[in-house]
Amino acid sequence: MRLAYREEGEGDPVLLIHGFASSSYVNWVSPGWFQTLTEAGYRVIAIDDRGHGQSAKSHDSADYTPSLMAGDAAALLDHLGIEKAHVMGYSMGARIAAFMALEHPHRVRSLVFGGLGIGMVDGAGDWDPIHDALLTDDPATITHPRGLMFRKFADQTKSDRLALAACVITSKETLSADAIRRITQPTLVAVGTKDDIGGNPHDLAALLPHGQSLDIPGRDHMLAVGDKVFKRAVLEFLSENPI
Repeated sequence: MRLAYREEGEGDPVLLIHGFASSSYVNWVSPGWFQTLTEAGYRVIAIDDRGHGQSAKSHDSADYTPSLMAGDAAALLDHLGIEKAHVMGYSMGARIAAFMALEHPHRVRSLVFGGLGIGMVDGAGDWDPIHDALLTDDPATITHPRGLMFRKFADQTKSDRLALAACVITSKETLSADAIRRITQPTLVAVGTKDDIGGNPHDLAALLPHGQSLDIPGRDHMLAVGDKVFKRAVLEFLSENPI
């Protein structure tokens, strides 16, 4: 697939992987992450996941496993000549980052899982209604709250809804607790206290050999990503784990 990315800055590389129905711009540029990280002295790279943003968009659900998307992220590091990077993912991006740590461990210096806690293991709810909402012709007929939320988000970001519908179920593959225990990189798990999707961050961090957790106060799944408490914690975490 032909995949889009953006990069800015100089210094230790930080690879950013966005969430479902989002893009590198919506998840990382608009909420100020590029500015925050480049001003702190990092080289910031953000991929548009397959099916999202400016990247190629398949309508085949088999193309959207976390393993394949983790491979895309590793291939981007190859393309840029980067041996090892800090990797930060939000929501679906956090899951992709976890698969990257397991399948391409030598490429990952540290990890930030944003918007996804123990849901990485237990599952993050029923996504069939989101799939159905994405395929509905008339959004006014959608009654499922989370389905309506993601449909509005997809429409707002002018996404390819068929690609997102193909992605939404396959990309939610869970990891076992034993797999999480094999992630040995330093890892920060951060979830909003009003997030009803991602699951408890402390429970996931407890499974990680070098995990730590953060409650992002008063934020839900959509608003936690740009929170100043989150940004401060990430900068401190990265400074403690230089490449």
